[in-house]
Amino acid sequence: MKKLFKIEFAIVLFLLISVTLVSCVEKTKASNKEMALNTEEASEKVESPKKQLSEDFKKYWYAGNAEITSYKLEQARYGEIRDGHSVLIYVTEPFLPEKQVKADRDNSINIPVLKLNTTKKYLTGIYPYSVMSSTFYPVYDNQHAVKTSLSMQEWCGHMYSQINNRDQFEFMSHSYFENEADQNVTLEKDLLENEIWNKIRINPSDLPVGNLKMIPSLEYTRLRHVELKAYNVKAELSKKNGISSYTLVYPDLERSLSINFTSDFPHSIESWSEDFKSGFGPKAKIMTTKATRLKSLKTAYWGQNGNDDLILRDSLGL
Repeated sequence: MKKLFKIEFAIVLFLLISVTLVSCVEKTKASNKEMALNTEEASEKVESPKKQLSEDFKKYWYAGNAEITSYKLEQARYGEIRDGHSVLIYVTEPFLPEKQVKADRDNSINIPVLKLNTTKKYLTGIYPYSVMSSTFYPVYDNQHAVKTSLSMQEWCGHMYSQINNRDQFEFMSHSYFENEADQNVTLEKDLLENEIWNKIRINPSDLPVGNLKMIPSLEYTRLRHVELKAYNVKAELSKKNGISSYTLVYPDLERSLSINFTSDFPHSIESWSEDFKSGFGPKAKIMTTKATRLKSLKTAYWGQNGNDDLILRDSLGL
């Protein structure tokens, strides 16, 4: 009887030890997996190293002025070409990363950005279109745009959309169209077409080339009512006679965009063209939007808001 009891006790003890060991191993595996996930998540939040700013960049962009350039615009809309004008306004400013707005005062957490405000105005028959986009891109060229937004007004109604760069891209949009209406979605981070215009002015040699994924501009996705997401794109950078051209081709969208700029600093945008399908239904056809540089002015426009300053518009051909 005693011998049998000892055998049974040994078996029970062996089973208890085995279960304990397996449990410890499983906990260790789970712990290691959790640590790996936490480490991976932490590494994703680490920013890329800041790129060095050239002395030319500092002298040009931190002189207390904005750069304002006007363009003759030929805009494809509803299957016809519309005459109008576009203005690109570049300026550096401090940006609050959490609130994602311009900072009112110096702060150690401010992000220095190169802001681009783009405006377009043109007529479609009796009624006008007014389009404005804003993109805030870190001057150190070490992360995606912190924020980009779009507003559009015409007599049918108006809309507003915005992408905030947080853990993911947070997209929100408000439109008078029923199938767009109010949207709040998150997107995986990919290259933004909107930020390309800022990257050109900072360091065009770092523009991404090859077969890529890119989120088209907010303006294009709104005008063509296509889903905002990353699409396949082929990006090329070429240079000829002092002018560089950055071309994006979206095969799935039947669309291409080519931005032409001076190869030498300050890499001024000289012109651009965009091929895409305009119109709707069987009458839709590939047309070309073009913008050609008119005049440029470096000035602190925010303080030139009196009636006496209206003459400055002549300097821009507006």
